Amino acid sequence: MARIEIAVYHFPNWHVDQRNEKWHGRGWTEWQLVKAATPRYPGHQQPKVPAWGHYDESDPAWVAKEIDLAADHGVTCFLYDWYWHEEGQYLHGQLERGFLKAPNRERMRFAIHWANHDWTDIHPVGHGNRPHTLAKGAISRATFDRMCDHVVATYFSQPNYLTIDGCPYFSIYELGTFVSSFGGVAGAGEAIAALRARTRAAGFRDLHLNTVAWGIPVLPSEKALPGRERAAVLAALGAQSVTSYCWVHHHDPSSGGFPRGSYAAAAEANYAVWDRYRAELGVAYHPNVSMGWDSSPRTIQSDTYENRGYPFCAVLEGNTPAAFRTALTRARDFVLAGKDAHPVITINAWNEWTEGSYLLPDTVSGTAYLEAVRAVFGA
Repeated sequence: MARIEIAVYHFPNWHVDQRNEKWHGRGWTEWQLVKAATPRYPGHQQPKVPAWGHYDESDPAWVAKEIDLAADHGVTCFLYDWYWHEEGQYLHGQLERGFLKAPNRERMRFAIHWANHDWTDIHPVGHGNRPHTLAKGAISRATFDRMCDHVVATYFSQPNYLTIDGCPYFSIYELGTFVSSFGGVAGAGEAIAALRARTRAAGFRDLHLNTVAWGIPVLPSEKALPGRERAAVLAALGAQSVTSYCWVHHHDPSSGGFPRGSYAAAAEANYAVWDRYRAELGVAYHPNVSMGWDSSPRTIQSDTYENRGYPFCAVLEGNTPAAFRTALTRARDFVLAGKDAHPVITINAWNEWTEGSYLLPDTVSGTAYLEAVRAVFGA
């Protein structure tokens, strides 16, 4: 069996950050939403309770426990949701104070997934569902260049940074926002060319550019590119691969009913996307498997839970560990049937507690979802 990279998205909003304190108050973290969550309909399993407690993810000792747990169950890479707005860095404490200083960090590779979407105030959002923007995802070219200097010097230089064929892996979440930030495809191409030049100057063969694709926007600012346009943009930027972030980018969880959505229906919709993207995009496609979906903790709990779009959307039910294992097996067979020398599967997510998609143990399922990863891919 070819070595498969099991890259799990890591959402870093579980430590105190200065900008969060400016917006939400002293000591705020998204744990407040997890703790406040309530059942929104009969049989709804909330709140989610972490079996290991409400941790500080910027503590290297805590991160060491995460790394051992992940590596022992077959996870090979943390794919960090990573933020840099015009105002500068945001939520970097987990990676820079925690992961990079963990004593066992060599057991886990890591890579950057630049989440260049608008940061909106959904922590929580009310019944009107009109969250305002706290920080724009689009940045200037000068800011992009400063950001790239930091990425190359601080991350690419690390011995356990993920490389594919000798090229550091760098993923962009919103391709449409990235292109529009620089006035079109030509300007975006110049920005990527500058990042490639920095990467080669640092001693690497080149950059491995990955982008995230979806058909259904979730966050208010997201703009999906049509398939034909997406392929042309990928070619112009010299992208090497495409993946997805979560299953609801390709399946409306409320399409089969509200508030109870179907994990099985979401799975089938995403399997079809895997085949289509592999055929259409002209680059390697890394399939994504989501553990679940429940964004209700990001809503004001006293407001009526109605179908008003994210985060007021249906919960994907039926996401048992067995169903998750079936999806992982399908992803494994998909990548092994392809021609990628370095196959990759992305998983949503390690710790998306307020979107109901996490591999970390809770008080209901324990490590059952991680055991499914190990059963399919080995430790």
